[in-house]
Amino acid sequence: MSIPVLTFFNNKGGVGKTSLVYHLAWMLSDLGHRVLACDLDPQANLTAVFLDESRLENLWNEGDVSPKSGITIFECVKPLMQVADLKPPRLQPIIAQPSLFGGDTGPNDLKLIPGDLALAEFEDTLSAEWPIALGSSNLYRPFRILTAFSTIMQAGASTMTASIILADVGPNLGAINRSALIAIDYVVVPLGADLFSLRGLRNLGPTLNRWRRDWRSRRGNWSSPEFALPNGDMKPAGYIMQQHGIRLNRPVIAYDKWVNRMPAEYARNLLGDNEGPYAETPADDELHALATVKHYRSLVPMAQKARKPIFHLTPADGAIGSHAAAASDAYKDFKVLAEKITARINVPRTSL
Repeated sequence: MSIPVLTFFNNKGGVGKTSLVYHLAWMLSDLGHRVLACDLDPQANLTAVFLDESRLENLWNEGDVSPKSGITIFECVKPLMQVADLKPPRLQPIIAQPSLFGGDTGPNDLKLIPGDLALAEFEDTLSAEWPIALGSSNLYRPFRILTAFSTIMQAGASTMTASIILADVGPNLGAINRSALIAIDYVVVPLGADLFSLRGLRNLGPTLNRWRRDWRSRRGNWSSPEFALPNGDMKPAGYIMQQHGIRLNRPVIAYDKWVNRMPAEYARNLLGDNEGPYAETPADDELHALATVKHYRSLVPMAQKARKPIFHLTPADGAIGSHAAAASDAYKDFKVLAEKITARINVPRTSL
Protein backbone atom coordinates (compact mmCIF):
# COMPACT_ATOMS: atom_id res chain seq x y z
CA MET A 1 0.00 0.00 0.00
CA SER A 2 1.46 3.34 -1.05
CA ILE A 3 1.92 6.29 1.30
CA PRO A 4 -0.16 9.38 0.36
CA VAL A 5 1.82 12.15 -1.34
CA LEU A 6 0.84 15.82 -1.07
CA THR A 7 2.25 18.89 -2.76
CA PHE A 8 1.55 22.60 -3.00
CA PHE A 9 1.55 23.56 -6.65
CA ASN A 10 0.92 26.57 -8.81
CA ASN A 11 2.82 27.43 -11.97
CA LYS A 12 2.80 31.03 -10.74
CA GLY A 13 5.89 31.55 -8.59
CA GLY A 14 6.20 33.54 -5.39
CA VAL A 15 3.10 32.12 -3.67
CA GLY A 16 4.92 30.44 -0.78
CA LYS A 17 4.95 26.80 -1.91
CA THR A 18 8.26 25.89 -0.30
CA SER A 19 7.46 27.71 2.94
CA LEU A 20 4.16 25.86 3.17
CA VAL A 21 5.79 22.46 2.63
CA TYR A 22 8.46 23.27 5.22
CA HIS A 23 6.08 24.49 7.92
CA LEU A 24 3.48 21.82 7.29
CA ALA A 25 6.17 19.11 7.52
CA TRP A 26 7.21 20.39 10.94
CA MET A 27 3.65 20.80 12.16
CA LEU A 28 2.59 17.33 11.05
CA SER A 29 5.62 15.94 12.83
CA ASP A 30 4.69 17.90 15.96
CA LEU A 31 1.22 16.36 15.77
CA GLY A 32 2.52 12.81 15.77
CA HIS A 33 2.97 11.97 12.10
CA ARG A 34 6.06 10.47 10.56
CA VAL A 35 6.81 12.78 7.66
CA LEU A 36 9.05 12.39 4.64
CA ALA A 37 9.80 15.62 2.78
CA CYS A 38 11.20 15.38 -0.73
CA ASP A 39 12.72 18.23 -2.75
CA LEU A 40 11.79 17.74 -6.43
CA ASP A 41 12.52 21.33 -7.42
CA PRO A 42 15.83 21.74 -9.29
CA GLN A 43 16.29 25.01 -7.38
CA ALA A 44 16.53 22.94 -4.15
CA ASN A 45 14.94 25.69 -2.05
CA LEU A 46 13.34 23.28 0.42
CA THR A 47 16.70 21.64 1.03
CA ALA A 48 18.30 25.02 1.64
CA VAL A 49 15.69 25.77 4.29
CA PHE A 50 16.14 22.45 6.09
CA LEU A 51 19.94 22.14 5.91
CA ASP A 52 22.67 24.69 6.56
CA GLU A 53 25.24 25.34 3.84
CA SER A 54 27.99 23.37 5.54
CA ARG A 55 25.88 20.24 5.86
CA LEU A 56 24.52 20.64 2.34
CA GLU A 57 28.00 21.08 0.84
CA ASN A 58 29.16 17.91 2.55
CA LEU A 59 26.14 16.01 1.24
CA TRP A 60 26.64 17.20 -2.32
CA ASN A 61 30.33 16.34 -2.22
CA GLU A 62 29.61 12.92 -0.76
CA GLY A 63 26.88 12.34 -3.31
CA ASP A 64 29.38 12.53 -6.14
CA VAL A 65 31.12 9.36 -4.92
CA SER A 66 28.32 7.50 -3.09
CA PRO A 67 28.24 3.96 -4.59
CA LYS A 68 25.10 2.38 -3.17
CA SER A 69 22.53 5.00 -2.18
CA GLY A 70 21.38 8.37 -3.43
CA ILE A 71 22.42 11.26 -1.21
CA THR A 72 20.15 13.60 -3.20
CA ILE A 73 17.19 13.07 -5.48
CA PHE A 74 19.46 13.56 -8.49
CA GLU A 75 21.94 10.96 -7.28
CA CYS A 76 19.01 8.53 -7.02
CA VAL A 77 17.92 9.05 -10.64
CA LYS A 78 21.32 9.66 -12.22
CA PRO A 79 21.97 5.97 -13.06
CA LEU A 80 18.82 5.99 -15.20
CA MET A 81 20.47 8.56 -17.46
CA GLN A 82 23.09 5.91 -18.25
CA VAL A 83 22.43 2.16 -18.30
CA ALA A 84 21.82 1.33 -14.62
CA ASP A 85 18.80 1.33 -12.32
CA LEU A 86 17.94 4.02 -9.79
CA LYS A 87 19.51 4.10 -6.33
CA PRO A 88 17.48 3.98 -3.11
CA PRO A 89 17.46 7.26 -1.17
CA ARG A 90 19.54 7.87 1.93
CA LEU A 91 17.21 9.89 4.13
CA GLN A 92 18.50 12.87 6.05
CA PRO A 93 17.20 13.22 9.64
CA ILE A 94 15.87 16.62 10.62
CA ILE A 95 16.29 17.15 14.36
CA ALA A 96 14.17 19.73 16.14
CA GLN A 97 15.41 22.36 18.54
CA PRO A 98 13.50 23.27 21.73
CA SER A 99 10.21 25.07 21.16
CA LEU A 100 7.85 27.04 23.34
CA PHE A 101 4.74 26.35 21.29
CA GLY A 102 5.26 23.13 19.37
CA GLY A 103 6.34 19.60 20.16
CA ASP A 104 9.96 18.53 20.25
CA THR A 105 10.38 16.41 17.15
CA GLY A 106 12.90 13.58 17.14
CA PRO A 107 15.05 12.42 14.21
CA ASN A 108 12.78 9.50 13.32
CA ASP A 109 9.68 11.66 12.81
CA LEU A 110 10.83 14.02 10.04
CA LYS A 111 13.28 13.17 7.29
CA LEU A 112 14.32 14.67 3.97
CA ILE A 113 15.32 13.50 0.51
CA PRO A 114 17.52 16.47 -0.41
CA GLY A 115 17.26 18.31 -3.68
CA ASP A 116 20.05 19.05 -6.11
CA LEU A 117 20.57 21.73 -8.74
CA ALA A 118 21.84 18.98 -11.05
CA LEU A 119 18.31 17.55 -11.20
CA ALA A 120 17.71 19.88 -14.15
CA GLU A 121 19.85 17.47 -16.20
CA PHE A 122 17.09 14.86 -15.86
CA GLU A 123 14.60 17.00 -17.79
CA ASP A 124 15.65 15.86 -21.26
CA THR A 125 15.62 12.18 -20.26
CA LEU A 126 12.07 12.49 -18.96
CA SER A 127 10.94 14.33 -22.08
CA ALA A 128 12.41 11.67 -24.36
CA GLU A 129 10.77 8.74 -22.53
CA TRP A 130 7.26 10.24 -22.35
CA PRO A 131 6.25 9.31 -25.94
CA ILE A 132 8.15 6.00 -25.79
CA ALA A 133 5.83 4.86 -22.99
CA LEU A 134 3.09 4.63 -25.60
CA GLY A 135 5.17 2.20 -27.68
CA SER A 136 4.59 -1.50 -28.20
CA SER A 137 7.75 -3.05 -26.73
CA ASN A 138 10.51 -2.61 -24.14
CA LEU A 139 8.33 -0.61 -21.74
CA TYR A 140 10.27 -1.37 -18.56
CA ARG A 141 12.87 1.35 -19.00
CA PRO A 142 10.56 4.24 -20.01
CA PHE A 143 8.22 3.52 -17.12
CA ARG A 144 11.12 3.10 -14.72
CA ILE A 145 12.31 6.57 -15.69
CA LEU A 146 8.91 8.27 -15.70
CA THR A 147 7.99 6.85 -12.29
CA ALA A 148 11.40 7.29 -10.69
CA PHE A 149 10.24 10.05 -8.33
CA SER A 150 7.34 7.95 -7.12
CA THR A 151 9.51 4.87 -6.61
CA ILE A 152 12.14 6.82 -4.66
CA MET A 153 9.64 8.60 -2.40
CA GLN A 154 7.69 5.44 -1.63
CA ALA A 155 10.90 3.53 -0.89
CA GLY A 156 12.04 6.27 1.48
CA ALA A 157 8.66 6.42 3.18
CA SER A 158 8.68 2.67 3.66
CA THR A 159 12.07 2.67 5.39
CA MET A 160 10.89 5.19 8.00
CA THR A 161 7.25 3.99 8.15
CA ALA A 162 6.06 7.46 7.16
CA SER A 163 2.37 8.29 7.26
CA ILE A 164 2.63 11.08 4.67
CA ILE A 165 5.04 12.37 2.02
CA LEU A 166 5.31 16.08 1.25
CA ALA A 167 6.93 16.96 -2.07
CA ASP A 168 8.18 20.38 -3.10
CA VAL A 169 8.05 21.15 -6.82
CA GLY A 170 9.02 24.09 -8.98
CA PRO A 171 6.62 26.67 -10.48
CA ASN A 172 6.58 25.35 -14.05
CA LEU A 173 4.84 22.87 -16.32
CA GLY A 174 7.90 21.03 -17.67
CA ALA A 175 8.82 17.36 -17.83
CA ILE A 176 10.28 17.20 -14.31
CA ASN A 177 7.07 18.54 -12.79
CA ARG A 178 4.97 16.28 -14.97
CA SER A 179 6.76 13.22 -13.59
CA ALA A 180 6.64 14.70 -10.10
CA LEU A 181 2.88 15.25 -10.34
CA ILE A 182 2.38 11.69 -11.62
CA ALA A 183 3.65 10.65 -8.18
CA ILE A 184 1.28 12.99 -6.33
CA ASP A 185 -2.03 11.96 -4.81
CA TYR A 186 -3.23 15.38 -3.60
CA VAL A 187 -2.55 18.94 -4.72
CA VAL A 188 -3.14 22.08 -2.65
CA VAL A 189 -3.01 25.32 -4.63
CA PRO A 190 -1.43 28.37 -2.93
CA LEU A 191 -2.70 31.67 -4.34
CA GLY A 192 -1.82 35.32 -4.16
CA ALA A 193 -4.41 38.05 -4.57
CA ASP A 194 -3.42 39.14 -8.06
CA LEU A 195 -3.99 38.64 -11.76
CA PHE A 196 -1.03 36.26 -12.02
CA SER A 197 -2.54 33.77 -9.56
CA LEU A 198 -5.84 33.99 -11.41
CA ARG A 199 -4.06 33.23 -14.66
CA GLY A 200 -2.14 30.45 -12.94
CA LEU A 201 -5.40 28.73 -11.98
CA ARG A 202 -6.57 28.87 -15.59
CA ASN A 203 -3.34 27.21 -16.72
CA LEU A 204 -3.13 24.71 -13.88
CA GLY A 205 -6.54 23.07 -14.16
CA PRO A 206 -6.30 22.10 -17.85
CA THR A 207 -2.69 21.01 -17.40
CA LEU A 208 -3.48 18.64 -14.52
CA ASN A 209 -6.42 17.22 -16.48
CA ARG A 210 -4.19 16.61 -19.49
CA TRP A 211 -1.45 14.99 -17.41
CA ARG A 212 -3.98 12.70 -15.70
CA ARG A 213 -5.46 11.68 -19.03
CA ASP A 214 -2.09 11.15 -20.69
CA TRP A 215 -0.78 9.12 -17.75
CA ARG A 216 -3.85 6.86 -17.78
CA SER A 217 -3.18 6.18 -21.46
CA ARG A 218 0.38 5.17 -20.70
CA ARG A 219 -0.54 3.04 -17.70
CA GLY A 220 -3.13 1.26 -19.80
CA ASN A 221 -0.55 0.66 -22.51
CA TRP A 222 1.57 -1.52 -20.17
CA SER A 223 -0.83 -4.35 -19.49
CA SER A 224 1.43 -6.28 -17.10
CA PRO A 225 3.61 -3.83 -15.13
CA GLU A 226 6.72 -5.35 -13.56
CA PHE A 227 6.71 -2.87 -10.65
CA ALA A 228 4.17 -0.65 -8.93
CA LEU A 229 2.97 2.35 -10.94
CA PRO A 230 1.49 5.46 -9.30
CA ASN A 231 -2.12 6.31 -10.05
CA GLY A 232 -1.35 9.89 -10.96
CA ASP A 233 -4.53 11.12 -9.27
CA MET A 234 -3.39 14.70 -8.52
CA LYS A 235 -6.65 15.30 -6.66
CA PRO A 236 -7.31 18.96 -5.79
CA ALA A 237 -7.47 19.15 -1.99
CA GLY A 238 -8.19 22.87 -1.71
CA TYR A 239 -6.47 26.23 -1.96
CA ILE A 240 -4.68 28.59 0.39
CA MET A 241 -4.76 32.39 0.10
CA GLN A 242 -1.90 34.65 1.02
CA GLN A 243 -2.93 37.48 3.28
CA HIS A 244 -2.54 40.83 1.61
CA GLY A 245 -0.12 43.49 2.72
CA ILE A 246 -0.91 47.18 2.92
CA ARG A 247 0.88 48.78 0.01
CA LEU A 248 0.41 52.19 -1.55
CA ASN A 249 0.29 50.74 -5.04
CA ARG A 250 -2.08 47.93 -4.16
CA PRO A 251 -4.74 49.02 -1.67
CA VAL A 252 -7.16 46.71 0.05
CA ILE A 253 -9.86 47.33 -2.55
CA ALA A 254 -7.56 45.88 -5.23
CA TYR A 255 -6.88 42.86 -3.00
CA ASP A 256 -10.61 42.21 -2.65
CA LYS A 257 -11.06 42.55 -6.41
CA TRP A 258 -8.80 39.58 -7.07
CA VAL A 259 -9.22 37.43 -3.98
CA ASN A 260 -13.01 37.27 -4.27
CA ARG A 261 -12.73 35.82 -7.77
CA MET A 262 -10.68 32.85 -6.60
CA PRO A 263 -13.50 30.56 -5.34
CA ALA A 264 -15.23 30.55 -8.73
CA GLU A 265 -11.99 30.24 -10.70
CA TYR A 266 -10.79 27.36 -8.53
CA ALA A 267 -14.10 25.51 -8.88
CA ARG A 268 -14.22 25.99 -12.64
CA ASN A 269 -10.62 25.21 -13.49
CA LEU A 270 -9.56 22.64 -10.87
CA LEU A 271 -12.87 20.84 -10.30
CA GLY A 272 -14.64 21.31 -13.63
CA ASP A 273 -17.61 22.93 -11.86
CA ASN A 274 -19.08 25.32 -14.41
CA GLU A 275 -22.51 25.52 -12.82
CA GLY A 276 -21.94 26.92 -9.34
CA PRO A 277 -23.17 28.39 -7.11
CA TYR A 278 -19.79 29.67 -5.98
CA ALA A 279 -18.77 31.17 -2.67
CA GLU A 280 -18.53 34.94 -2.81
CA THR A 281 -15.25 35.08 -0.87
CA PRO A 282 -12.64 32.54 0.31
CA ALA A 283 -13.90 33.12 3.87
CA ASP A 284 -17.26 31.71 2.73
CA ASP A 285 -15.74 28.82 0.76
CA GLU A 286 -15.86 26.08 3.39
CA LEU A 287 -15.53 23.28 0.84
CA HIS A 288 -12.32 24.39 -0.84
CA ALA A 289 -10.55 27.23 1.03
CA LEU A 290 -8.14 25.72 3.55
CA ALA A 291 -6.65 28.85 5.08
CA THR A 292 -5.51 32.41 4.65
CA VAL A 293 -1.81 32.46 5.51
CA LYS A 294 -0.43 35.48 7.28
CA HIS A 295 2.84 37.09 6.28
CA TYR A 296 4.58 36.86 9.68
CA ARG A 297 7.06 39.28 8.15
CA SER A 298 9.07 40.10 11.27
CA LEU A 299 9.42 36.42 12.17
CA VAL A 300 10.72 35.22 8.80
CA PRO A 301 14.34 36.44 9.05
CA MET A 302 14.41 35.33 12.69
CA ALA A 303 13.28 31.83 11.72
CA GLN A 304 15.71 31.65 8.80
CA LYS A 305 18.62 32.55 11.05
CA ALA A 306 17.56 29.97 13.66
CA ARG A 307 16.84 27.44 10.88
CA LYS A 308 13.51 26.42 12.34
CA PRO A 309 9.82 27.06 11.60
CA ILE A 310 8.40 30.32 12.89
CA PHE A 311 6.24 28.52 15.46
CA HIS A 312 9.34 26.93 17.04
CA LEU A 313 11.00 30.27 17.78
CA THR A 314 11.93 30.88 21.41
CA PRO A 315 13.13 33.90 23.41
CA ALA A 316 16.69 32.68 22.78
CA ASP A 317 16.00 33.27 19.07
CA GLY A 318 14.65 36.76 19.77
CA ALA A 319 10.96 35.83 19.94
CA ILE A 320 9.91 37.98 22.88
CA GLY A 321 6.93 40.25 23.44
CA SER A 322 4.87 40.66 20.29
CA HIS A 323 7.16 38.26 18.43
CA ALA A 324 6.44 35.52 20.96
CA ALA A 325 2.71 36.16 20.61
CA ALA A 326 3.01 36.01 16.82
CA ALA A 327 4.93 32.73 17.02
CA SER A 328 2.20 31.30 19.25
CA ASP A 329 -0.46 32.45 16.78
CA ALA A 330 1.49 30.84 13.96
CA TYR A 331 1.51 27.53 15.81
CA LYS A 332 -2.27 27.66 16.20
CA ASP A 333 -2.78 28.62 12.55
CA PHE A 334 -0.58 25.86 11.14
CA LYS A 335 -2.05 23.31 13.54
CA VAL A 336 -5.53 24.07 12.22
CA LEU A 337 -4.24 23.88 8.64
CA ALA A 338 -2.44 20.57 9.23
CA GLU A 339 -5.48 18.99 10.88
CA LYS A 340 -7.76 20.23 8.12
CA ILE A 341 -5.52 18.82 5.38
CA THR A 342 -5.01 15.43 7.05
CA ALA A 343 -8.74 15.11 7.64
CA ARG A 344 -9.45 16.00 4.02
CA ILE A 345 -7.03 13.44 2.61
CA ASN A 346 -7.71 10.80 5.30
CA VAL A 347 -4.24 10.55 6.84
CA PRO A 348 -4.51 9.01 10.32
CA ARG A 349 -2.28 10.21 13.10
CA THR A 350 0.71 7.95 13.70
CA SER A 351 1.14 6.45 17.14
CA LEU A 352 4.65 7.07 18.40
